[in-house]
Amino acid sequence: MTSTPVALITGASRGIGRAIADDLAATHHLLLGGRDRTALTELASSYPSAEPFVAELRDAGQVAAAVSGIDRLDVLIHSAGILRMGPVAELTDDAWRESFEVNLFAVAALTRALLPVLRAAGGQVVTINSGSGYTSGASSAIYSGTKFALRAFTDALREEERQHGVRVSSIHPGRVATDMQEELHAWEGKEYSAEAWIQPDQVAKAVRLAVDTTRESAIETLSIRPSGISLR
Repeated sequence: MTSTPVALITGASRGIGRAIADDLAATHHLLLGGRDRTALTELASSYPSAEPFVAELRDAGQVAAAVSGIDRLDVLIHSAGILRMGPVAELTDDAWRESFEVNLFAVAALTRALLPVLRAAGGQVVTINSGSGYTSGASSAIYSGTKFALRAFTDALREEERQHGVRVSSIHPGRVATDMQEELHAWEGKEYSAEAWIQPDQVAKAVRLAVDTTRESAIETLSIRPSGISLR
């Protein structure tokens, strides 16, 4: 393994995860998390130092196999996630289970598996949460529920890991111009204009700020909101 700092990014092939990979590529060896080995291998070839980290994060066996070869990790960035919306009266049990499995349980399991190498490196955990980790509204119970829970997880992890030298950052972007956002607008029946929303590279810059913060300090929580300023 290279002496360059190592960063594992889940959901690295698209949206915010891809933007984070683009930003960190100049300074880190990247472990690009996702399920499509072919796509991740192609993406890895575009960076100075990168390799795929292939696993279905809800599958304990796949996660165990994927982490078994990691002997150093400086930064673990949880960017993978799903968005489910709908009135409580219409949400199925399967929708609730899937959302919590991806947005919370998989995060907890992967973090737990990698804590030994993160502690050894004096590393960092960065979660990409959401503005929905602070507020909820109509049709957002399921998504906000997972993000509230993720915030509770990171708050607890931060306090537990101080003694082990691991810092924990929670990044809370508002609506970001990704394909997920386009799908959400379609579900809401609203016109989508990508330039009206936070750009993925701005979230990546927030992650960079957390990663570059020196050891005597930490970005614990950071909220990024759309300015509401018309760019037209």
